[in-house]
Amino acid sequence: MIMTDKTVGIREIPRIDKWLMLSIQHLFAMFGATILVPLLTGLSPAVALVSSGLGTLAYLLITKGQIPAYLGSSFAFIAPLIAAVGIGGPEGAMIGSFFAGILYGLVAVLIKMTGVQWIMKILPPIVVGPVIMVIGLGLAGTAVSMAMENPATESYSGTHFFVAMATLGITITAAIFFRGFFSLLPILTGITGGYLIAAWQGLVEFEAVREAAWIQSPEFLIPFVTYEPAMNWTIIAIMVPIAAVTLSEHIGDQMVLSKVVEKNLVSRPGLHRSIMGDGVATVISSFLGGPPNTTYGENIGVVALTRVFSVFVIGGAATAAVLFGFIGKVSALITTIPTAVMGGVSILLFGIIASNGMRMLIDNGVDLGKKRNLVIASVVLVIGIGGAFIEVTEQVEIAGMALATVIGILLNLILPGRDRVQTDEEMFRKMKDSSAA
Repeated sequence: MIMTDKTVGIREIPRIDKWLMLSIQHLFAMFGATILVPLLTGLSPAVALVSSGLGTLAYLLITKGQIPAYLGSSFAFIAPLIAAVGIGGPEGAMIGSFFAGILYGLVAVLIKMTGVQWIMKILPPIVVGPVIMVIGLGLAGTAVSMAMENPATESYSGTHFFVAMATLGITITAAIFFRGFFSLLPILTGITGGYLIAAWQGLVEFEAVREAAWIQSPEFLIPFVTYEPAMNWTIIAIMVPIAAVTLSEHIGDQMVLSKVVEKNLVSRPGLHRSIMGDGVATVISSFLGGPPNTTYGENIGVVALTRVFSVFVIGGAATAAVLFGFIGKVSALITTIPTAVMGGVSILLFGIIASNGMRMLIDNGVDLGKKRNLVIASVVLVIGIGGAFIEVTEQVEIAGMALATVIGILLNLILPGRDRVQTDEEMFRKMKDSSAA
């Protein structure tokens, strides 16, 4: 792991050799998670790499080069993307992604005009925590099916399940026992180890890698160039409300980064700029055929460990990601990863997502002994996991996580006894005091 013996400032440019290695660290930290989302949703991993890099560069520009954050594929959108692809294909999913990005932009404008408190009131932990749990638990069946089934016959396969469990074991080992920077790479480590075991079991076909060119353009989906976009209100209703969850996660990421760099980033350059950066990155991704983007906790962890806050290092990683997307051999290699390997990683990953929702409730001291909180959490969990939906018209449905999110927000606003929401200054001061202690 590349460490430094001093803090590298946000606007500081490291020496060229260190700059390159530090940027590669960030590339590896985001790589496994960023390619996992398109692999699970039927999108192109190469396009996801390119869109994450371009989205990160746009984010750095919009935030005036003051926030050292990397943007990658959002896990919150996995289930909505799978549903959207099933309804309208990858092209249809891009419409939903585009409007999710537009919602980010509208929220950013509102925050600029009215401040940040209102969004913290409608998206408190008691709403967002259970919704995050729904995201993870709602995907549990998908992970288990990928792990146990032979995709060719759609029936149980002991070989595939063995590969999935071996992959899971490697991933857990990396997460628990690896130290330093490598502890941030359990997904990439698990996929690599599982891939080797799958190849040993004869589940990997290398023909695509041999035939691929070294330099090759990704399979972009560009509106009015490769396809004619068509409005689908069901897809929009499925995907856009999930932005409410990622907005709350975004606020949490900004608070963590503020603590790491010891600067209140929510106030300056401002939450409106960072949210706008996320929105523009997601819109860019929708124009290329990639999944929605969000700030990555993995890369925040790298920033915290290395004490390298330089946005130039982040920009270097983003540029490298774009270049990686055009290496045909790498893109072809990614597509040969067996479903069983992805299933093994997903068992842990989706469980962690659900557990993070629980952690949000615990960390924020949400009292489930309070009837109001118990009601909100209970309703959100059952509505979301149970797959309830509202059929607005024959063409429009509000379903699953989207419906659970909307109902959670409404219950929080309607039911009496809301807890006072802390200001960002209070939260930042509390975090600094906790760090000093």
